[in-house]
Amino acid sequence: MEPHIHVSLFCLFIGVVSPRTAEASVDTRIKPGVNNYSKYYNYSELTGLLQTMVNTYPHISNLSSVGRSVQGRELWVMRITKDPNTDDPGKPRFKYVGNMHGDETISRQVLVYLVDYLLTKYGEDQRVTELVNTTDIYIMPSMNPDGFEKSVEGECDGTDEGRVNARKIDLNRSFPDQFEETVVTKEDAPEVWSIIQWILAKRFVLSANLHGGTVVASYPFDDSANHQIEGSYSRSDDDLLFRYLARVYAKNHPVMRTGHPNCPDNPDESFEEGITNGARWYDVPGGMQDFNYLHGNCLEITVELSCCKYPPASELRSEWDMNRESLMAYMEMVHIGLRGYVTEANNGSGLPDVRIVVAGINHNLTTGQHGEYYRLLIPGQYNISAIAPGYTTQTVHNVLVTKGKATELNFTVTPAPSVLVSGVPVTTSAATSAQSTTQSTVSPPLMPQDFRHHNYADMELFLRRHSVEFPAIAHLSSVGRSVQGHELYVMVISDNPTVHEHGEPEFKYVGNMHGNEVVGRELLLNLIEYLCRNYGNDPEVTQLVNSTRIHIMPSMNPDGYEVAREGDKQGYLGRNNSNNFDLNRNFPDQFVNITEPRQPETEAVMSWLESVPFVLSANLHGGSLVVNYPYDDDREGVSQYSKCPDDEVFHQVSRAYAQENALMHKGHPCEMLYPEEYFGEGITNGANWYNVPGGMQDWNYLNTNCFEVTIELGCVKFPWEKDLPKYWDQNQRSMLQFIHQVHRGVKGTVSDIHTGSGIPDATICVEGIDHNVTTAQTGDYWRLLVPGTFNLIASARGYEPMKIYATIPKDRVEVVDFKLSRVGAGPEGRLPAGPPPTQDPSVEEFQNFIHYLSQGEGLEELVRSTATENRYRYRSEREIAESLRGLLLNFPKITSLRSLGQSVDFRTIRALEISNQPDEAEPSEPKIRFVAGIHGNAPVGTELLLEFATFLCMNYGKNPAITRLINSTRIVILPLINPDGRQLAEEKQCTSTRGMANARGKDLDTDFFGNASQRVVEAQPETRAVMKLILERGQTLSVSLDGGALLATYPYDKPVQTVEKEGTLKYLANVYARNHPRMHLGDPRCPSTGQGGVLRAAERQSHMGSMKDFSVDFGHCPEITVYTGCCMFPPAEQLSTLWAENKKALLSMLVEAHKGVRGVVRDRSGKPIVGAMIVMNGGVRVYTAAGGFFHALLVPGSHDIEAIADGYQHQRQKVVVSSHEAASVVIISLNMDNRIFGLPREFVVAAAAASMTALVLTACIIWCVCSAKSNQQKDGFHRLRQHRDDYEDEIRLTSMGSKKALLGHEFQDESESDEETLYANKL
Repeated sequence: MEPHIHVSLFCLFIGVVSPRTAEASVDTRIKPGVNNYSKYYNYSELTGLLQTMVNTYPHISNLSSVGRSVQGRELWVMRITKDPNTDDPGKPRFKYVGNMHGDETISRQVLVYLVDYLLTKYGEDQRVTELVNTTDIYIMPSMNPDGFEKSVEGECDGTDEGRVNARKIDLNRSFPDQFEETVVTKEDAPEVWSIIQWILAKRFVLSANLHGGTVVASYPFDDSANHQIEGSYSRSDDDLLFRYLARVYAKNHPVMRTGHPNCPDNPDESFEEGITNGARWYDVPGGMQDFNYLHGNCLEITVELSCCKYPPASELRSEWDMNRESLMAYMEMVHIGLRGYVTEANNGSGLPDVRIVVAGINHNLTTGQHGEYYRLLIPGQYNISAIAPGYTTQTVHNVLVTKGKATELNFTVTPAPSVLVSGVPVTTSAATSAQSTTQSTVSPPLMPQDFRHHNYADMELFLRRHSVEFPAIAHLSSVGRSVQGHELYVMVISDNPTVHEHGEPEFKYVGNMHGNEVVGRELLLNLIEYLCRNYGNDPEVTQLVNSTRIHIMPSMNPDGYEVAREGDKQGYLGRNNSNNFDLNRNFPDQFVNITEPRQPETEAVMSWLESVPFVLSANLHGGSLVVNYPYDDDREGVSQYSKCPDDEVFHQVSRAYAQENALMHKGHPCEMLYPEEYFGEGITNGANWYNVPGGMQDWNYLNTNCFEVTIELGCVKFPWEKDLPKYWDQNQRSMLQFIHQVHRGVKGTVSDIHTGSGIPDATICVEGIDHNVTTAQTGDYWRLLVPGTFNLIASARGYEPMKIYATIPKDRVEVVDFKLSRVGAGPEGRLPAGPPPTQDPSVEEFQNFIHYLSQGEGLEELVRSTATENRYRYRSEREIAESLRGLLLNFPKITSLRSLGQSVDFRTIRALEISNQPDEAEPSEPKIRFVAGIHGNAPVGTELLLEFATFLCMNYGKNPAITRLINSTRIVILPLINPDGRQLAEEKQCTSTRGMANARGKDLDTDFFGNASQRVVEAQPETRAVMKLILERGQTLSVSLDGGALLATYPYDKPVQTVEKEGTLKYLANVYARNHPRMHLGDPRCPSTGQGGVLRAAERQSHMGSMKDFSVDFGHCPEITVYTGCCMFPPAEQLSTLWAENKKALLSMLVEAHKGVRGVVRDRSGKPIVGAMIVMNGGVRVYTAAGGFFHALLVPGSHDIEAIADGYQHQRQKVVVSSHEAASVVIISLNMDNRIFGLPREFVVAAAAASMTALVLTACIIWCVCSAKSNQQKDGFHRLRQHRDDYEDEIRLTSMGSKKALLGHEFQDESESDEETLYANKL
């Protein structure tokens, strides 16, 4: 055999080669190798090198271009495999892509070296030969050749021009993203469009995208729904597999495997095992690796190869040596897991586009053109299904995947029979395996076996056992407690049961609302067992669990169940709760005022329903056999059809349940008990049957996004245990089919067209249907509809509404996404006013931080991650002072303590400030004030604020979110305004007024008057101390804590007809109430007030001189008052509960203080203007502080602001405020005002000069005229004396009135009105 000769490739460039493919035109006996590891190849050299290689090795290589760059350079791909010009279905496709960022160049070179290594070692090295023979390998050395040409060798930090393409587009931010819209045109990024088409056409199995800048292997997902800048682990369904693959690359790299890149620019950076989740490292929307996984059948990781992006060429050999083994080992991973074919039973042909489903992993891939598939899996046992429309589903159980080569598993599927069982194909034939894997048809689902009645203890054990046995899909929690303290358990069943997944609908079943109606309770326990034990085995169950978050509450009335008796047919024992109230008459009603006190079970369920974006629900009862839909009552209170706006939808979902229950569908449910009763199709309108005011199903529909029906499951309320199996048989298919209904209608996401962020609380309106739904925290929504064409309108505060026509199919959900533009935005959704173009990255990072905390889950996570333990007790005035001093001494860097004044009895009133620079003025930061203890007999607020201050200080430097909030906010805490009253108050006195007033008997909340004319007596010393604090400029928000009710109030306390900024004030109160578990529900049953929720203060108790009115009118700072509980001075044992209830709400106020609008006012030279007035919407005013800074909280929406300053021209701007974004930033530059009386200065000066000249001339003329007439006047008086009688008559007339009055009397018509006479007399 002739020896191989290795020579430099630059000696072998051959003639002219086609730009798209390279033809063999050289002696293939000459096998070139890359000898030059000390230089980078530019585009021309790279092209020649690749063409030479393919001409030299045509039997295992093929060169082609998948497209061109902006500047027309080919995107070369080298295909390396045996017989490269044919498509062998038995070989999985693998790809490497390099140089996506043009200035990250190591990848470009090592891939060239890899091509050379594979080609030259083929036939010599057994490992290389086997890999090439069994794998279809594609290598793209440079995805961004234009950027490379602009990059500079030795630039370790890279260059902006080289990183992006020739149109300045970052290619790794330009792929379609699952969480936000990326809008990149083919003209701007032809490289991305070419790669997308290539990925979709080739169906790659495994891939890696090679970068530079550090040393780590990163795996999906690269971004998250909340787009937190870093630290948010975004888990894919194949997370364990991705970690496994990333470790393969990392552990074979001598630096990467240490986890410490030791990069000069970030020496402390570390990655455990040398790998990281992409989004956890930092958020990358529009990345290529996520697109591969979500759309391309391909698993891709991103590998950072070196700290220096473009190191000197002298380091190339070292980089190749470090990466060679990793590159080879990673390619070999394409052969792990499962592989096989899916063929048609009748003719043996391969079936394309068959879904290969792995139970427990909610990520499917599809077969290729010849029916082939490759499913990468880590070692373990799996249940695998092949699902194809029109064919029976095939499932193989307990498939063993071992380490090393893939297990081969083939499927043969037969056309599905024409008969379907409730939409689920009947499986009739077996899958076949080439190895010893067990073959089976789809087994019938496992049915519950233990049919018996479960008391509370038995039910609790059942639920806990299933939660422990099936932790991957079942999660048990309690949403509250009954009167007797029984937990209201909810089992959540889903592939990710602990969190709401974007785009996945939430469904619920509630049973046993009436304690003696027990069939629903037992059926729901049966359903839990059925779903858990059949997940991964039964395709229908697996699909439902993977695509739905199913909540099951077996018993809403556990107390009633315990007193009910088996065999009860139509009785009432146990129907009500322990307080003897019917829970299904206890919800707020649209037609009837429900006067009965709200029960704890009702409150718990209402809070639960408002915390989860439920879409569909059923409430299971007993006593008849029918599906009952809204409305349950009507305005007249008589039995007649009470139609709701979604009557057709309720018909559809009700029929879906009833038609699967033959006896129910028959319509004559209880012929022995009610022979005349008939329900067409087994369904009925609630009010048409009988009126139920205060029912749960109507409250669901009217107050949440959830459509709920009430299902009566049988004529006997508490049947004998032996009859339970028949109820399961009758209802099993109905319960499953009803869950399927949650996937009907329309769903989608409402997002900001510019940022791509989901918009929470956006409204989805369907024209012609007077019932809207709103989006969840990440902007996703679901709207049940019947088949047909509808006009959908999405709207949100601060955004332009958008209309889309949608056609709803019969058996599936239609996806309709809305991308809204902000009010006043340009054609691309960008606002004309906003932050300066060169925004500080730290500012953008903070904006993302506020956005994350505003999404609900972010604040919840903060509360969970900062749990504190404390023995709560009431402190005396002296102990309060010691606590404040203790915080100052222990946390001197972030606290300052000052005295505001003294009380009547000379007790000091202290305020604590918490900030990263507490002794320095920071006018650019929002300042929030928390006050309590204005009424000494309501000390809960004092204790909450002391705990809040301790909580903030203790977590500073430990919890990143708390640290960031303190670093960017000035927090003033005034825990006790009325220390004298506090000394007099007594614990456990819920309604006593002892201690309410100060030592002089004055209610301090009636002593705040800004105008001296309103004050009868001198202000109290406590009032003066607090007024001084309020009048300090630059305060953004104030929250006052009080007691005796459970609600939040906003100004005014005084009886005014209109409130200038009511929208903003009410919004702030609502933010607090929404973040309190009970306050937002309203009507907390406080005996003294009977009020709850959010109120304008005057509606609760109108009075003058309140602190919050003074704060708004004279301090220009919005203030809300929060009443923390019904009892003024509850037992100390309740303090821990009260802290838990208010912790999230208090934190939400810190977040809210960073919203609204903020900015700076300056003149054209850049000098800040202090004291400028900022007028919002023509009314509300704030003033600029030092540095020209201002900040004002505003209700979300569009607002007009005007800046006014003496000596400057006014300026107006429009801003948009969002409920989930940090403050809109405006920079206002004012021009000097050269106008006088609104006219140009030059014109006024000229006019004044002309006026003065005219005035002088006029004076001269008058003097001359007067002098000429003086002699005539003397002569006239002489004549007047001669006619004395006439003179006296004139004097008398003059004394009667003016000359005008004389004329008025002289010419007055006798018919004129009294009013006209009066007017004439006034002239």
